[in-house]
This record gives sequence, structure tokens and C-alpha cells, in this order.
Amino acid sequence: MTHCRGYAGSEPQAFSAPSTALEGGPLKIPEFPLTIFSARDYHALSMELTGKISSLLAKKGGQVWSLAPTATVYDAIAMMAEKEVGALPIVDGGRLVGILSERDYARKVFLRGKSSLETPVTEIMSSPVVSVSPMQTVEQCMHMVTDKRIRHLPVVDGDRLVGIVSIGDLVNWVITAQRETINHLEAFIAGTSAY
Repeated sequence: MTHCRGYAGSEPQAFSAPSTALEGGPLKIPEFPLTIFSARDYHALSMELTGKISSLLAKKGGQVWSLAPTATVYDAIAMMAEKEVGALPIVDGGRLVGILSERDYARKVFLRGKSSLETPVTEIMSSPVVSVSPMQTVEQCMHMVTDKRIRHLPVVDGDRLVGIVSIGDLVNWVITAQRETINHLEAFIAGTSAY
């Protein structure tokens, strides 16, 4: 048996590796330090796939623009252009009743030759709405937008609309989380980390 030394914290541990015959002789494994990360050694990142939607909204801001069911499609398109958003929740008395997106407009108004000035949002909005709670994770929401083939998720706390996240918000969160992971690993390798 050949032994190498492993270190978890300050306590050395011995690991055994069997000798292997290779071209008539045993394979020799030199002794080297092996770093093992335990839960107490690892510092959690501020952004992870397991991060809650409430954290994403806190970073993004909770501003939500919405329309009443009495609005026309023209009102919705004008507001989307002004606010530079791709979808608007339709809210009746504080309750989320639908969502209207640019895709709804393109497929249900423009392609059918309807008038956006005369068509109410209730005629083309998506309902019932696929929504999430602030306690759901970024990863769960990524699965939802992929499985349901949607681009916007209203965030509802009880019956109250508290925000909306887009597929772009989720992707930006994931990219930032990966960048933080790489930075932590590079700092660890360079020996500048506070591990």
C-alpha cells in the first residue's frame, strides 16, 4: 500500500492507494497534501442558484408597472414601450388576473388584424397566470420558464403582487453567481482568500 497525506482543517488523515502492477513493477504514488473542503471551511456565496426570488427582487428593485382590466391593448403597448418592459401584469383590485406580453400582442392582435385601440387587454392576456412566491429559488424559476416556455414570472406573496422577474433577470443572476464562484476559486488558488 502507498500512502498520501490528506488535511481537513489542521488534522492530518491518511489515505491508502493500492499498488498497481504496471509493466512489471508497482506504480508508486508520491506523498502529497490533499485539501478537503468541509462545510465549515466553505464560505457561502451571496448569489447561488438556491438563492431566493426575494433576494433577486431586493437587488433588482420591486417596482412593478401594471394595468387594469379596462385598459386597451394600445395602452399596454404604449406603457411597455415607455417603461422598457416586455410584459405587464393585469391587476383588478390588487389581485393578479392576467399578464400581457409582447408575444400576446404579436400573436393575438397584430397577426389577426385586430385594432389595438379597440381591443381590451382581457381579450388577449394570458390567464390563469403562472406565478411564483418570493421564497422560491432561482433554480426553480429557471425550470419553470423553460418547462412552460414563458419569459416573465409575476411574484405573488399571498394575494399581493410584489414583483416580476424575467428570464433575463434569472440569467443575469446565474451569470453573476458563476462569476463569484470563479473569483472565489481563483482567490483560493492564489492564496489570497480568507478561507
